[in-house]
Amino acid sequence: MSRLDTKLDQLFTYAPVLSYKKDSKFILMSDCHRGQGNWGDNFLPNQNVFYGALEYYYDHGFTYIELGDGDELWENRSMNAILRTHSRVFRLMNAFYRQKRLYMLYGNHDIIKRRQNLLKPDCRNYYCDTIEKEDFFLDKILYHEGLILQSEEDNSQLFLIHGHQGSLLNDELWHLGRFLVRYVWRPLELVGFKAPTGAGRSKKLVEKIEKELCSYARTNSKILIAGHTHRPVFPHPGDCPYFNDGSCVHPQCITGLEIENNALTLVKWSISATPERLLYIDRQILDGPEPIAAYGNCGIRETEPK
Repeated sequence: MSRLDTKLDQLFTYAPVLSYKKDSKFILMSDCHRGQGNWGDNFLPNQNVFYGALEYYYDHGFTYIELGDGDELWENRSMNAILRTHSRVFRLMNAFYRQKRLYMLYGNHDIIKRRQNLLKPDCRNYYCDTIEKEDFFLDKILYHEGLILQSEEDNSQLFLIHGHQGSLLNDELWHLGRFLVRYVWRPLELVGFKAPTGAGRSKKLVEKIEKELCSYARTNSKILIAGHTHRPVFPHPGDCPYFNDGSCVHPQCITGLEIENNALTLVKWSISATPERLLYIDRQILDGPEPIAAYGNCGIRETEPK
């Protein structure tokens, strides 16, 4: 059994279970890599697109689930600086949180969030430029490594993870990975080198990760949804039930997975223009919707939801 299989089997046994109904609505996004507003902040070019998309989902009653690497805490030491830079986004996320419509996983780049109390001092006291006073953000939220969405109708389950699990450098030796990013890669970014995200990543590495995640989903009959690779994946019924929501640091767009009416849809948000040359934030369907039931009644865990 591979490191990935062992880690995900363990994670599946203790991940919290969130029940949902037919009228439940979720938006899954990941890999925002929110930074401090400098050259190394890969989220900065898409922050307005992200805010517009998230505002749409807030107004339409969706629950926001972030599948890890929301904040870039390998390159940056200070969460407070990230909160200040993107205070408008965090205030909107806080609105989701107050209505119990926010769930957050951690990935490799924000793995320190698994120490639940570590970031609370920063989250309780930061200066919000939007309201020009001290504010708080998600100071009581729990960060999870995995989450299971379970239908109240047929008990079908969606297993949500970041996707770094089992990786030697991104999981077991994450301290070394953080050191290399913080002290080798970050200085290069700050002088203008392009970040190795999205299309700049090694295609072979991405394909290797996808193959391993897909193999786990197929072998264990689980509908698996991840991020991490930054490459969207939307299988058709009958294919391996592995989905990927992409990332929020694509050039000029962000991607996500919507769950609505018991169906999955892959969407893209970007800036478009009307014939009158007015700019607006546009939602486009890339694939789907496909009924969750079409992927089989996968991976039922014989335990009570937490």
